[in-house]
Amino acid sequence: MATSSLSFLAPQPVPPIEPRRVHLSNSPKSVTKLAIFPTPAIRCTLATAAAKSIPPPKLVRCPALDRQAARANRIRFVRKLLTLLLSKSRHFLPLRVLRRCHRFLGIPRRRPLVPFVLRYPTIFCLFQAPTSNPLSPSLYTIAVGLTPAAEALAADLAALRTNELAPRLAANMHRLVLMTPGRSLPVSKIAHLAPDLGLAMDFRATLCPRHPDLFTYVNTSQGHALQLADPPPPPPPPLPPFCAKAPADRLIDRPRRFPHLQLRSGLNLRRAHRDYLLRFHSLPEVSPFEPLDEGASLEMAERRACAVVREVLAMTVEKRTLVDHLTHFRRDFGLPNMLRAMLVRHPELFYVSIKGLRHAVFLVEAFNDDGMLVVKDDMLVARDRLEQLVREGKRMRRAKKKGLLAPAGDSEDDDEDEDDSLEVDDEFGDLLEDASIGLDWEEVINRSESKGNNAEHAEMDEVEEFWVKKAVAEGLVDGGSDLDAW
Repeated sequence: MATSSLSFLAPQPVPPIEPRRVHLSNSPKSVTKLAIFPTPAIRCTLATAAAKSIPPPKLVRCPALDRQAARANRIRFVRKLLTLLLSKSRHFLPLRVLRRCHRFLGIPRRRPLVPFVLRYPTIFCLFQAPTSNPLSPSLYTIAVGLTPAAEALAADLAALRTNELAPRLAANMHRLVLMTPGRSLPVSKIAHLAPDLGLAMDFRATLCPRHPDLFTYVNTSQGHALQLADPPPPPPPPLPPFCAKAPADRLIDRPRRFPHLQLRSGLNLRRAHRDYLLRFHSLPEVSPFEPLDEGASLEMAERRACAVVREVLAMTVEKRTLVDHLTHFRRDFGLPNMLRAMLVRHPELFYVSIKGLRHAVFLVEAFNDDGMLVVKDDMLVARDRLEQLVREGKRMRRAKKKGLLAPAGDSEDDDEDEDDSLEVDDEFGDLLEDASIGLDWEEVINRSESKGNNAEHAEMDEVEEFWVKKAVAEGLVDGGSDLDAW
């Protein structure tokens, strides 16, 4: 009885202990949890992979430099029309000829030219050229010229280029040619950068022949080219950096103990991008005037490309240019095909502004946090005087419209939207490369009128004729007794 009552206390057979197996599910959640805590070896592998392929960085806007880009866009039409008028010996052109240059001026084809000319009464003027048989003012008897203030500005700028700045402009041309491996550069490509470098449109006939010790003209498959003289002059050192002076009351003046990346105010980079830039600047210095070896790495090739772009921007007057202008020199300077991506990848050196229809690139070290130049060029005086004439003409138009004097500190934002609506074209390059623009302006008319829709030309002539008659009725057309447009 006792044995049967305590039978449940008898030892039960114990099953053998087997090692437990951990079954990993194939769900994406478990994979994510494992990726959060990688081993040190996996962490090093991921860091190496991230260092090799940096994702395209995000373009961080800089309002101070964007304002500088918008400032240049406001006087874009004025500069281009000045370029056309100053290209003639007597600084004026018939209106019917300028209408054929709408592509260079950036004006849409169906928009008349006269309203744009009348927007700047202190710079441009309309006059009727005298003829043997007096005719009524019309599209075929009106010419566009410069006002006395604009003539004085052009004369001062020409004297500055000829006397004081001639050696520096020649040195800049020498630097441009020296950065090419073949030591020669087509003139048509130099024309794209000519306005930004401060060169006149006739630099081929005025600047280059005066320095036979630096370069000569040669004929190539791409046209006339500028080649270094034989023997070539020694290469100059790269332009010094534009550094702002350190304050005199600085408490600590000693070198940094760790690598430092100088960035503009308000710019934050990701850790991988910052590490990439630190490694990039730890590479040895590369001269933009010396070609790389054949076995050079991609990092060294990008190092030289950045040095070349930095040298070009440092030679410009405003320390800025259009990205499209630099793309013309990709093959000559050895720049990468994805040039804009390289510029965005180096925000410590360059800033790409998307203000306007075409992107502009700035040299960051040449500007302070307020967007002002650290070192101002001597030719910036001409730009300031031109902007002053534009503002003065705007006040004159408003005063005439309202019948009262406008305040001196008038704003200039009212015409910004209209300026941005214009088409944007190239500078001197398209004017030299366009087959329909020759040395004779009458040849321009004959070539342009021989092709295209005649009905469309007739409609455009009627619209332009309407604005000409309106300008004559308002007394905006001079007699032009001392000029002859033909």
